[in-house]
Amino acid sequence: MEHYGLDLHGQMLLDEYRDKRPQFEQLRQVVMSKLETAVKQSGMQLDSMESRVKAEKSLAGKLQRKGHKYQSLSDITDIFGARIITFYNEDVDRISSIVETLFDIDWPNSVDKRKMHQFDSFGYNSLHYICRVPRQLYFDPEHPGLNDLPFELQMRTALQHVWSAIQHDIGYKTDIETPMEYHRDLSRLAGLLELADNEFSRIRKSISDYRHRARNLMEDGKFDEVPLDGDTFRSYLNMHPFAKLNQRIAAITQAEFYPGSFIPFLRVLRQLLGLNTLADVERMIRELREDAYQLALSQLGATDIDILADTIGLQNLCVVAILKAGGGRNGVRNMFDIINGPSPHNEYMADVLVKQASKLSFMSQ
Repeated sequence: MEHYGLDLHGQMLLDEYRDKRPQFEQLRQVVMSKLETAVKQSGMQLDSMESRVKAEKSLAGKLQRKGHKYQSLSDITDIFGARIITFYNEDVDRISSIVETLFDIDWPNSVDKRKMHQFDSFGYNSLHYICRVPRQLYFDPEHPGLNDLPFELQMRTALQHVWSAIQHDIGYKTDIETPMEYHRDLSRLAGLLELADNEFSRIRKSISDYRHRARNLMEDGKFDEVPLDGDTFRSYLNMHPFAKLNQRIAAITQAEFYPGSFIPFLRVLRQLLGLNTLADVERMIRELREDAYQLALSQLGATDIDILADTIGLQNLCVVAILKAGGGRNGVRNMFDIINGPSPHNEYMADVLVKQASKLSFMSQ
């Protein structure tokens, strides 16, 4: 067993740590399990959660430096510590709310470094809670002392975490230990990162507001006010706008559907067909659905195909729109290139579809 040159008091604390280390490992498993379950239930996306039980050598070094500060092992609150890293500032508050619900917080010894407002404090802007596991959350009769063991939870954003790691790597602490020219440079960078942290939150809020407004407009049927983009198209698909056309097509051969990907069609709608709003898509469905059905009838009428991709209705609408606009075989092939990626097979499919469509009434209009 290694000796570290500790005084008697320090050695007694280290011996107690050695005895209790299995309990700290058990504490780590309990805490991380409870946290992971609670975060999953919240639906929040985190950058990471990490934890550790302080290594013996690390604790011995701490006792060598300032062992006189600790009357007992329970005064050392970071023997087990965990760090929760979020993507956004406001999620630090959400995490802290979860932590407060799960654990008993030692408020006098906890600190919110985000509220210190020092001009060079960005890298230290963590929220630090000293916690204990309450008996109603977890209790092991064989190790009742586990509930008395303190532990530290640090909560910070990913940018704060990266900046803190960089500061540690380059040995930066204060302007006293670092030449002023480097201190000023680092402080400017800290300010930029703090601005970036705030801007990420602002942009996320703006995007969330945009999506909410778009959903409300769709629910009110105001499709002409909703731009056609990735977000709105996904929400629009949740309304199953092609379902009625698909049902008619499926009835031709009593077919069933398997799920396909609608998202590649967004480029077709915007780039090949020039649609700009959801009202344009609604108009296309309304004006071309009969022609799209007739095209499906020519495709399937003489077959016994009993399984179809659920994108067939939208695909046929696009084919009809391309052909009626004069896009011809090349336009249909370009559609398949966008949806499936460039392939010689796309030319074959375009030829087949154009041949099937050539006999339909809409081609002579």
